[in-house]
Amino acid sequence: MGDLRIIDLFAGCGGLSVGFHETGKYEAIAAVESDLQAAATYALNFGDRIHVGDIADWANSSMPRADVVIGGPPCQGFSALGRRDPADPRNRLWRHYAAVLERVRPAFFVLENVPQFLSSAEYRHFQKLLAVGGTLDTFAVEAFVLNAADYGAPQARKRAVVIGRRRQLAPIGPPPRTGRTALAEAFPTWLESRVDAVDLPESVISFRGQDVPGPFKLRDLHFTRTPNEVSRARYLSIPAGGSRLDLPDHLQTPGWRRHRTGAGDVMGRLSWDKPSVTIRTEFFKPEKGRFLHPSEHRAITHAEAALIQGFPESFQWCGSKASIARQIGNAVPVPLAQAIAEHLAKFIAV
Repeated sequence: MGDLRIIDLFAGCGGLSVGFHETGKYEAIAAVESDLQAAATYALNFGDRIHVGDIADWANSSMPRADVVIGGPPCQGFSALGRRDPADPRNRLWRHYAAVLERVRPAFFVLENVPQFLSSAEYRHFQKLLAVGGTLDTFAVEAFVLNAADYGAPQARKRAVVIGRRRQLAPIGPPPRTGRTALAEAFPTWLESRVDAVDLPESVISFRGQDVPGPFKLRDLHFTRTPNEVSRARYLSIPAGGSRLDLPDHLQTPGWRRHRTGAGDVMGRLSWDKPSVTIRTEFFKPEKGRFLHPSEHRAITHAEAALIQGFPESFQWCGSKASIARQIGNAVPVPLAQAIAEHLAKFIAV
């Protein structure tokens, strides 16, 4: 483990923590996550040092010293994919993140969210806390919209990354880009293209007094769904790089027939020579986006989605099929997190 200490808020299964740990320079000393199954995954990989429950409760407790606070408050209220409801109570959860910053006073912090967060009223409120006289005026921030594909992730995923530093420090800029990776480079040779399994193995562990499915290795996540006859016919009809727009009329839905433009990723097939589209929480449903395997007539598996997100093969998982899909889809791509961590380490060591 490294010498630099991190606290991970809204940790999920630990995508940010994995990226920081992969540098060999950091150790997660505390984390907070309200979802029990995601927290079980985190504890399995980083040790049971996670608070499971409301971050407001933890923000009022005693806290350890840390060099960096990291975290991605829920983004559903800001996301372009959702309703973008300004009154969504999840929009204000970042304020508990700010409360932790007030008490821990790290050298740096990293707040990750969807790009729309930077134009929201909530971000303007955050900036007021950072202004002279505000409760966070010992920090200065730099905000960037970074594409994970520019940092070695085989996935085009844009995220707002707010990097805070102690005000006396000079601006550090964004992490340097590391290059692009095609989808073909994401999958190990042992990962077979043909998939027959449709479920997780039966396995249960006890976590915080409750039974949780797991632990599962990456191989255990390589399962698919059994499509109905119409879906199977659609999969067979979609060419490399194609989508619902390539389907014959009898395989179109009434809505698709009416709308021949827009939503071009629906029932789309990924391409080996390009990064994937953004992996979302329902990547196992091709009707939700471009989630068909590049050459097989099926959706990508949970294992393939985890690899596209950059999780190492050694990472272990807990939860139901739906829970693990949410954990994968909500995670920060590991290569992006690692690039941020390497960048910060250069300045913390100064």
